[in-house]
Parts: sequence; structure tokens; C-alpha cells
Amino acid sequence: MSKITIVGAGNVGATCANVIAQKELAAELVLLDVKEGVAEGKAMDMMQTAALCEFDTRIKGVTGDYAATAGSDVVIITSGIPRKPGMTREELIGTNAGIVKSVVENALEHSPNAVLVIISNPMDTMTYLALKASKLPKNRVIGMGGILDSSRFKYYLSQALGVPASDLQGCVIGGHGDTTMIPVVRFATYNGIPVSRLLSKETLDKVVADTMVGGATLTKFLGTSAWYAPGAAGAGLVEAIIRDQKKVFPCCVALDGEYGQKDLCIGVPVVIGRNGWEKIIDLQLDAEEQAAFNKSADAVRSTNSVLN
Repeated sequence: MSKITIVGAGNVGATCANVIAQKELAAELVLLDVKEGVAEGKAMDMMQTAALCEFDTRIKGVTGDYAATAGSDVVIITSGIPRKPGMTREELIGTNAGIVKSVVENALEHSPNAVLVIISNPMDTMTYLALKASKLPKNRVIGMGGILDSSRFKYYLSQALGVPASDLQGCVIGGHGDTTMIPVVRFATYNGIPVSRLLSKETLDKVVADTMVGGATLTKFLGTSAWYAPGAAGAGLVEAIIRDQKKVFPCCVALDGEYGQKDLCIGVPVVIGRNGWEKIIDLQLDAEEQAAFNKSADAVRSTNSVLN
């Protein structure tokens, strides 16, 4: 049975842990935080739901003790400061870069064979940083953002159509940012029917616009970043890895010529399996979509330059 570590026991990390435990994706789940008692308390609280929710995963909370994470198959990094209202993901970079680099080094010291899942923001840049700092094979470093953005895309489509989100297919590629993500309308379907046949261009344009500011909308409501959907999206990615599902998810991965980009981590559809991401799917973007992707890549590269 697998072992999973989540670094960062805040709202996203704890929600991700809760979903992973209830899906029984691991025999052991370690929740690590730097704030004394937070991970221990949340782990105990979740373990007290085990009899009620009928799961056998053992959840352990620790404060800064990376030795407890040894032998993890997957390490999920959610640590860093969350967004506040009016704050862009990019404004987090200075603080979160130092945190993520330290976490990657500490985690891999104890779990050298782990797949890294990056949720910390700005996610594309933090994934790139994790790849460079870890020197791991590129398939073992995955940023989660596109899965969350695609789930939000399907939510807004479901609201517009009045149908269940689970009956919709929709993919968001590009950067995980309010101005850089690209909901690819051409590939969105309702049980195989293109949504462009079912909704007007005006409605679809609004769905796209709402998707792009989906995170900011919730930050305005909540006063901080959302956590239920990000936590569930992280758990969905981990499930595909642990169960070797070969699912196709849009994830932030390292490109080496694919989609016309190099030396960049950005969201594209990939096949996910036991060893991380296995293959990049070429959507064969049209000219307009490729232009949007190039613009998104330029913006991510600009944010990455702040790392220097």
C-alpha cells in the first residue's frame, strides 16, 4: 500500500488529505506543517471521522519532521502564503519560492523516489522551480492547476446548460492565472455534443471569462483562497498516480518543444500514471488557440524571470 505526504496543513492541504483518506489512496498519510500543532490537530480530527466514514488510512500530523515522511510515493506541496483579496498569484512569488525550494529539498532527502505534486502559487513558476531545484526526471514533477481550472470551467458550463457537471468534458490549458489560462471551448462537450451547438457565443464568452477569474471570485467572497475544489483536484491527480489510471488531465509539466515551447512548465493535457506524467497529448491547436497559448507562455516566462 502507498504512502503519501502533504506539506502544508492549511485549508487546501487538509481538504486534500481528507479526500485522499476517504478514497483510501494510501495506507499512511502524513500531514506536515511548520506551525506547531496544526497538522497534529487536523490529522487527529480527520482520524476521528474514520469510524463514521469507514476508511482505514492512517493519518499522522507532524510539525516540521520530514523524517516522518520517509518512503512517500507522492509528496504534495501546498505550503506558502495564500492569496488575499486583490492579490495576484504572481505577487506571492518572493515568499513562496523560498518555502517551496526548502520543502522540495527536505522531502526528497527522505523520499528520493517520490512524484512531486505542486499546488503552491504561483503554480506554474513553483512547478518550474521544483523541477530545477529537485533535478528530478521531468515526468515526476507535476503542477495541479489545470485540473482545478477545468473543474471550474465545467461548473460554469453546467450552470449555463442546466446539466450535471459530471456529464461535461472541458479542458483548460496554459498558465494557472487569471489572465493566462485558456478554456478551450472547441473541445468542450456535453456527452459528446459540442457545447458550441448548445450555447450562444455570448454565453460561452461569459463562461470563459467567469472561469478565468474563478479563483479571484472566490477570494473576494471568502477573504482568502478557495480550498474544497483545489483540495479535491489535488486528490484526483494523486488518485490517477497511485492507481496508475492513465487518465488525461491538463497539468503543468515541463515542455521541450511541445506546443512550440521549451524550458517552461505550463498546463497541457497529459496522461497520468504510476510514475507521474507519461505522455503529452497534442490538441493540434488552431492559429487563434496557439496565439493565446504563446501569449500565456510569455506571461509565465516573465513570472519565472522573477526567480532570478
